[in-house]
Amino acid sequence: MHGMETDEFSERWAPYAVAALRIITALLFIEHGTAKLFGFPETAMAYPPMWSLFWIAGWIEIIGGLLLLVGLWTRWVGVLLAGEMAIAYFYVHAPQSPFPLVNHGEGAILYTFIFLLLAVIGAGEWSIDKIRARNRDPIVGYEAPGGERTYSEE
Repeated sequence: MHGMETDEFSERWAPYAVAALRIITALLFIEHGTAKLFGFPETAMAYPPMWSLFWIAGWIEIIGGLLLLVGLWTRWVGVLLAGEMAIAYFYVHAPQSPFPLVNHGEGAILYTFIFLLLAVIGAGEWSIDKIRARNRDPIVGYEAPGGERTYSEE
């Protein structure tokens, strides 16, 4: 890579790639919640009855998506949203067919694993988690590509 080691390239750009993935995923996920609760964009699943599973899912998608968008509590939110999407897959999609292509469950599966990825590696750059990590005492340990762990320069 023009004199740059692959590991150096990855270390430099991975937190930004993770942030881009987090932000785009959050924006797309918020859209699912707004479609359910506010009918925007208009879909067949708009305006579910209050306290139904779809109504609760809509609020989880909006609130969780907003938290991911700003990168706040990304790891915990990632676990929660991965669980929601796994439940959505088995509750809504899997009964229609065992094949994700046929049951239209590819999105739910991809969301599940993207959220698990964010739960493991963190928010990346451009996040409140990153700002909060800078204000804490130095943490010694593994620095994931999400990059919110910092080390003291002693």
